[in-house]
Amino acid sequence: MSTRKLIWIVGALIVFALTLGAQEQPKTTIKHVPIKATSAASGQEMYKTYCAVCHGTDGKGGGPAAEALKTPPTDLTMLSKNNGGHYPSMKVAATLRGEANLPAHGSKDMPVWGKLFWSMSGGHEAEVQQRVTNLNSYIESLQAK
Repeated sequence: MSTRKLIWIVGALIVFALTLGAQEQPKTTIKHVPIKATSAASGQEMYKTYCAVCHGTDGKGGGPAAEALKTPPTDLTMLSKNNGGHYPSMKVAATLRGEANLPAHGSKDMPVWGKLFWSMSGGHEAEVQQRVTNLNSYIESLQAK
């Protein structure tokens, strides 16, 4: 085999290896950690602790874990606009409780907060309702004007 042919083969292998290596990007994974208790009285604190990692602090869906999800997080600031200008409070509460049948949450990327709130409150339904209500109110405050 000639030297020239050998150089072409080695060069082609190097280009192939570089191309293959450039395609191997590290995949972002979501680390599951135990739920941290927050004040049931603060919708903002609950949002920052439980929701912002996926939905972003601004609610637009750009949280640090968003790119690792199979389905992009909902832009929570557009809920009213996408519902004829009215905030869908009952639908949001049902979603938070895990009672809504949403295709985007079929993979359970979004935790069922109702069950987690229930365990966090020691089974006190009034506290669970307070958490859902206050978190829902905070999400309503994020709506685009």
